[in-house]
Amino acid sequence: MSNKQKIVVLTGAGISAESGISTFRDSNGLWENHRIEDVASPEGWKKNKSLVLDFYNLRRKQLLSCSPNAAHIALAKLEEKFDVSIITQNVDDLHERSGSTHVLHLHGELRKAQSTLDPSLVYDWDNDITLNDKCALGTQLRPFIVWFGEAVPKIEEAITLVQTADILLVIGTSLVVYPAAGLTNFTKPYTKKWLIDPNDTSLPPQNGFVHIKEKATIGVTQLANQLLNHD
Repeated sequence: MSNKQKIVVLTGAGISAESGISTFRDSNGLWENHRIEDVASPEGWKKNKSLVLDFYNLRRKQLLSCSPNAAHIALAKLEEKFDVSIITQNVDDLHERSGSTHVLHLHGELRKAQSTLDPSLVYDWDNDITLNDKCALGTQLRPFIVWFGEAVPKIEEAITLVQTADILLVIGTSLVVYPAAGLTNFTKPYTKKWLIDPNDTSLPPQNGFVHIKEKATIGVTQLANQLLNHD
């Protein structure tokens, strides 16, 4: 058993935006000029597979041209002194590329493909997914993404992690997309909690979060240095 303090980190789009990754939802309710239901729902997939594949193929290409930023790197550095688990709503792999070793993806991973017949058949995938790409069972591959209207398979694992946290960091997420938004309700009574986001928050004051109103690259770096240098 490790005697290190347990840090659990919940990250959202705000941490990856500073690496040039498009945020999921902008002010006009579109995602890169697409209606979200057209590219991120089972109904959209049934209606136009080519559109959905093209959309995620472009996002995958974009991701491969992006690099982790100072916030990702600071979180990885925390592993020098703490037992760190990251729960991310993001589908990029910037946490892994920065050196974080325990990352739980709630909403899937862009650099993987999934069988449409058997969800457990998942493949590493850096190229375009085409309508000719099939799983081992001979059925169409789809993006390995949890779409709106689909269950979040790893939410129970995420709840269990949050319940172990001595320190909870919430970074770059508006905490409005459920079930991820409910994770903060599962902390222990003495868990220390920080929220790092430049925007105002809907979290009620009694939730006990210290709100650092900075973008991730600034706020996470500052807090990580504070935690690492605190005896």
